[in-house]
Amino acid sequence: MWLILHSLEFDSRRIFGLAFWIKIQNASLFILLLKNAVLKFRKLGRTKLLVSEIGFGAWAISGHGYGPTDDKESVRAIHKALDLGVNIIDTADSYGNGHGEALIGRVLRDRGDRHTIIATKFGWDFYSKAGIRGNLKREYISFAVEQSLKRLQRDWIDIYQIHNSKPQSILREDVYESLDILKKHGKIRFYGVSSNHIRDGIEAISTGKPDVIQVRYNILDQEAEKCLLPLAFKNDIGIIAREPLSCGLLTGKYRADSKFPKTDHRRGWDVSYLEESVKRVRKLVYLENNERSLAQSAIRFALSGEAVSTVIPGGKTTDQVAENIAASTVDLSHEELLGIRKLFINNFE
Repeated sequence: MWLILHSLEFDSRRIFGLAFWIKIQNASLFILLLKNAVLKFRKLGRTKLLVSEIGFGAWAISGHGYGPTDDKESVRAIHKALDLGVNIIDTADSYGNGHGEALIGRVLRDRGDRHTIIATKFGWDFYSKAGIRGNLKREYISFAVEQSLKRLQRDWIDIYQIHNSKPQSILREDVYESLDILKKHGKIRFYGVSSNHIRDGIEAISTGKPDVIQVRYNILDQEAEKCLLPLAFKNDIGIIAREPLSCGLLTGKYRADSKFPKTDHRRGWDVSYLEESVKRVRKLVYLENNERSLAQSAIRFALSGEAVSTVIPGGKTTDQVAENIAASTVDLSHEELLGIRKLFINNFE
């Protein structure tokens, strides 16, 4: 049985001491903890799952969303993440119209991996010839979960998330009841809501139903700190923080005149938004030094949020993945964190 601690953030140097008195339910996870000397692990809210504080966000490898990709390199990137100790992968059935899930399934099959935690999403029906559309009907959800299971080559999904749907749509279609049925039948272990707006995440928590909330949270967008993160902490809801690098802006490599390919969602950004974002990022260059990159500092900030269990930066290459995961070995001082939050409060002026 898992030991429930108030804080489950620890590294492998502490694991040997813990091994004498913790009864490990999942031996494969314990082996992973022993092998990994970099990543720390945290409790994912009331699920009691132990997740690596840095996960793998899989939208970028799907081939649609962040520009063209090379499947061979994408596969290597997933392997790299798992080799370095990542034990949670976040994806969605709509990423590349199933292609992202299929790549993940292939890697897990080739590794004989049954312990990596899979968090995928549903709610956008791309199977129709009429084009993608929102669909939360019970029959569709049952169909969608089976398709995801086939692509992921799994018998169940660890965390099944409603993908950016409006709260009223979720309630109108009795989606939580549909998910409870899937849980009863062993198709999913836990479920959550990936919210596009802070208020949607707050409304989801108020229902008492989801175990996990996924929310946008980074240096440039700290709105979740006001109400959502404290509420999640109070209710023991696991937080998956997405876009810790603000869609790549917090790597510092983009300029106001940067161009994006047709299959990159950032191509739709307003020019003024990109200009203002780049301007704000320039005020963060002091966070980069010989010990850490700007991207690693950004990931560390996202991990400082109350109730945050894991962050899920994307990585299209092995180098990007390695840099992301190395953020687990660096720190931001209390003063630096206060300074970052003050910048946001003052609108980066």
